[in-house]
Amino acid sequence: MKPRLPLSLRRPSFARSYATRLPERPPYRAPDPLRNNPNATYQELSESVTFIHRPPPTAPSPLSYTTNPASPLLKDGPTPVTGALPPQVGKVREAHARLPDEAIAKMRDLRRADPATWTRGRLAKEFGCSPWFVGKIISLKGPDRRRALEAREKAHEAARAKWGERKSLQMDIRKKRKEFW
Repeated sequence: MKPRLPLSLRRPSFARSYATRLPERPPYRAPDPLRNNPNATYQELSESVTFIHRPPPTAPSPLSYTTNPASPLLKDGPTPVTGALPPQVGKVREAHARLPDEAIAKMRDLRRADPATWTRGRLAKEFGCSPWFVGKIISLKGPDRRRALEAREKAHEAARAKWGERKSLQMDIRKKRKEFW
């Protein structure tokens, strides 16, 4: 290793000494496939428009996996089912028939007369439709809705009264956290 001289004995250098950028390779620019195709024909249609025709590639090989697949799973057409099918997964729901306007009017009258007795579920069973449909057609309005919400809140409050100390604390923390959303 070469011995270093102290700064006072070194000769002053007037040449710049800084790190240059490392040489980088320029980004790859792919050749234009239209311009560089030897089989393409070029035809000038106007001064700024050029029509370029490229012939299709060669005919597919008979050994190609796309035209002649080796696997029977890739061959065309489904095989016909001859045996019994497996059982269906989940519930089979039958479609409800469309209710006539008279039935919908009767449903509204019953619900308005006594919403506590004629609930969505009971009306759905009575008229052969879904509870969602009953709620969509006949939703409670005004004081009936308030009474139903109050009754539901009382039932929920009775259930909350049975909670232990830990669950009550967790729910209070969750409510507090929701306030900051």
